Amino acid sequence: MRTKGIKNLLIDFGGVLIDLNRQRCIDNFKQLGLENIDEYLNVYHQKGLFLDQEKGLITPAQFRDQIRELLGRTVSDEKIDAVWNSFLVGIPRYKLDLLLKLRENYVVYLLSNTNEIHWKWSCENTFPYRTFRVKDYFEKMYLSFEMKMAKPDLNIFEAVVEDAGILPEETLFIDDSEANCLTAQSLGIATYTPAEGEDWSHLFQ
Repeated sequence: MRTKGIKNLLIDFGGVLIDLNRQRCIDNFKQLGLENIDEYLNVYHQKGLFLDQEKGLITPAQFRDQIRELLGRTVSDEKIDAVWNSFLVGIPRYKLDLLLKLRENYVVYLLSNTNEIHWKWSCENTFPYRTFRVKDYFEKMYLSFEMKMAKPDLNIFEAVVEDAGILPEETLFIDDSEANCLTAQSLGIATYTPAEGEDWSHLFQ
């Protein structure tokens, strides 16, 4: 993997910055009564109504209503959000320090498949650190639910390159999905796929 000539960093959120616990989320949904939740939740790519909210095709309110419809009973918004957000663990402090350090030498962007409920929780609970907030870590954030498109589709990468005005050959994309990285490579973007829980700061030493 090359870092020479790299000026821009595109960094994924789930699994790269924030630690995830898919099994905890699945267990909590099953306790709620959604027995076939495994069909919807993949580590890298969601399906059905979960993918629809990730692409911003349905609102959080519509997502919750569809969950209640699947359950066939009334469950509060707060309960649904708590179960859904149990997918998220937290961002290790050293990664927040790393992001701040990387901004001294690179233009750092976030490119994430995420949804409004997860993003709101993350902004409130994982990014605040010392005096910093989410906007302090990135030049710009590209979020699937806002862009109405998601990785690994080519169009989201093309949209980011055009909007940010960056050159693919000067850009490194860090993502834990090989499928996402393959799409980025097709545009000439360098990629790195960290293992689960990896401290990928060694890339910049």
